[in-house]
Amino acid sequence: MRIISAGEVEAALDFDSLVERLRQAFRSDIEAPVRHHHTIETGSAQDATLLLMPAWQARRHIGIKLATVFPDNVDLGLPAVMGVYLLLDGKSGSPLALLDGPMLTVRRTAAASALASRYLSRPDSERLLMVGTGAMAPHLILAHAAMRPICNVLIWGRSADKAAKLAKSLDRKDFRVSHTTDLEDAARGAHIISCATLTSDPLIRGDWLQPGQHIDLVGGFRPDMREADNEAIRRARVFVDTHAGATKEAGDIVQPLDSGVLAAEDIAADLFELTRGDKAGRRFYDQITLFKSVGTAIEDLAAAQLTVERA
Repeated sequence: MRIISAGEVEAALDFDSLVERLRQAFRSDIEAPVRHHHTIETGSAQDATLLLMPAWQARRHIGIKLATVFPDNVDLGLPAVMGVYLLLDGKSGSPLALLDGPMLTVRRTAAASALASRYLSRPDSERLLMVGTGAMAPHLILAHAAMRPICNVLIWGRSADKAAKLAKSLDRKDFRVSHTTDLEDAARGAHIISCATLTSDPLIRGDWLQPGQHIDLVGGFRPDMREADNEAIRRARVFVDTHAGATKEAGDIVQPLDSGVLAAEDIAADLFELTRGDKAGRRFYDQITLFKSVGTAIEDLAAAQLTVERA
């Protein structure tokens, strides 16, 4: 069995290739049950989460990701999300590879947002606002830039120092990245707003949104977590990665559904329907679009297959 490190995973998964592999995966026959989601009491203000995400493609591969989310790890200088991915042979069940879980997760999650952006953001989008400074942030910035002509990026975080440090690490002459402390002003001026936080209190306000913007919500993975308020949901045409996952796990979808702000039929499409051409994405230039992802094991399996082919 091969052991594939984080560096090898990152090197294998360039965003152009990974986005296309995800597009093919959502059009294929991969089986992926809704993930197992378990709360682990930690004795602190924020409980931890154990995630088990299986998927398989008949007679090709079986895969499962075991991941943990410990929000308090930020205070320890550790990633909030950790885990491993096990890839098995689909004919015999024998183990083929054990991959670094966090790197696989951030690359495939960012690629899923970029895939959605291909259908939902304006093709001329140049200005990106990144909300959040965690492990996901740099990958989301680069993934969106791989799909659209992004040349100006602003980063906002609760820690201005972390936002400034991340901006400095990504800034270059042809790709300007800086940090901001004015979230509202930055949101109003962005073409694409990408959020990757663990907040339960919405950060993005609907009355800030401008015609033609695309909002990408990545961070919230439980019903009690939200990154955008009800007014943002009201004003936007809403899309999700999967209907089954988002309507059960994503607070940005679950809470508006429960309160009547959003009806199930108001969710315009998921990635299955977009990639297969069953439903349309952005309909007109000034439309506000919103994509909510919670992740699906389809993405993990597709990313793991591509990594093993290349590593």
